[in-house]
Amino acid sequence: MNKVTTYFKDSYRELVEKVTWPTWNDLQQSTVIVLVATIIITGIVWLMDFSSNQVLKLIYSLFK
Repeated sequence: MNKVTTYFKDSYRELVEKVTWPTWNDLQQSTVIVLVATIIITGIVWLMDFSSNQVLKLIYSLFK
């Protein structure tokens, strides 16, 4: 049980003293970057899906 208590104390000390937390501005900037990247990647995947769907429809229509 002593090891468990020591583990939690050390973990808490590390979070409070050694971890560098981002500032509010850094956090907002990172959030905006992630959102923009998500939107761009979503658009690329949608475009690839739409394009492949159209190509497959064209190929299937040739064999009817």
